[in-house]
Amino acid sequence: MKATLKWIICAAWLAAAPAWAKVQTVTDVLGRQVKVDVPAKRVVLGFYYPDYIAATGAENFKHVVGISREFWEKFNPGSWALYSAKMPALKQIGDIGNIDKGSFSFEKTIALKPDVLILADWQFKALADYIPRFEQAGIPVVVVDFNAQTVERHTESAKIFGQIAGTPERAKQAADEYAAGIEDIRRRVAAAKLLPPKIYIEFGDKGPSEHSYTFGKNMWGAIADTVGGDNVSKLFVDDWGAINPEQLLASPPDVVLISGTEVGANHPDAMTMGIGITADEAQKRLAGFTRRSGWQDFPAVKNRRVYGIYHTASRSLSDLASAQLMAKALYPAAFADVDPEQTYRDFHRKYLPVMPEGTFFIRLGCGAQADCTLPSDHAPAAAASGNPLAAWFKRLWAWLSSRF
Repeated sequence: MKATLKWIICAAWLAAAPAWAKVQTVTDVLGRQVKVDVPAKRVVLGFYYPDYIAATGAENFKHVVGISREFWEKFNPGSWALYSAKMPALKQIGDIGNIDKGSFSFEKTIALKPDVLILADWQFKALADYIPRFEQAGIPVVVVDFNAQTVERHTESAKIFGQIAGTPERAKQAADEYAAGIEDIRRRVAAAKLLPPKIYIEFGDKGPSEHSYTFGKNMWGAIADTVGGDNVSKLFVDDWGAINPEQLLASPPDVVLISGTEVGANHPDAMTMGIGITADEAQKRLAGFTRRSGWQDFPAVKNRRVYGIYHTASRSLSDLASAQLMAKALYPAAFADVDPEQTYRDFHRKYLPVMPEGTFFIRLGCGAQADCTLPSDHAPAAAASGNPLAAWFKRLWAWLSSRF
């Protein structure tokens, strides 16, 4: 009888076990096939924290035992304050150090006894020497990537989160909605049949006195490509880096975007955007950039097609709203009915446990709004029959002339 009872208990446990954990092969964004016990109960997550929540649900973040805290707590303090108030356990979460600044700790990561370590693509490359050590310790490493700003990697990364956490349906829904939103942007841009307007994007953390990071094929630069912009930095910057002011003056943009975070509020002239930031303060900081030498001649400044944007609303599923804002800045008539602010709030309402309050998208001279119509918006646009190659050579020649 006792043997029979033990067999029944054992059989019941075995039947229930797959609901708790099952080894699955996860194919990451690099095509690496990694075996992971899913749903994972002890996750160390290098980056993309709100996206993990969006794809898996806030309740599953209790299984995240370690993060690189500086990326969230210091670089995005408004977001950290909002989430840690809603999810108090964040204040005690393990810290693996800052991979970007060289303070990463292999020992602290191992001590957290993770079922899986999830790294951003750039983190995986930075920790190349550590990867074999993790594998020897029996800790699978999975790579995701939202920094590339492609629909493919955004959606693939979200689905990887869902597979690891055991929430594939939720992750697929979020990924599919992102893909559909980007497809709508592309459709509208194609229907506009206009030459791509020139756009310049800069992270405004250093203020107007010094040109900070602009973006080539990565992050904001990749979004510009997606939404039909002619990114003037692309000729001079690969991923991200500062542009020579003379190079910019030789290619005067039709649209300018200056990004910022809450950290900018700690510096007198830096661009500041985000949670708890007032529109008046953001407008004041944005106006400062337009007073740079030579910028008064930019079509963007003359027509007040200068925008402030929340830097954190990039490299994320939530950056569909940022893509809409950029597309609307470039093609106002084609996106007259699109409200990026509403898209941003709807995403939070549906997938995240917090609703941020602050300033995330603004247009110069439009107060708290990024969606306002100025007389210059009705100026004739470049005809689709124009020659984009000739226009490109003209800008290149202008820049070469300025150098010699």
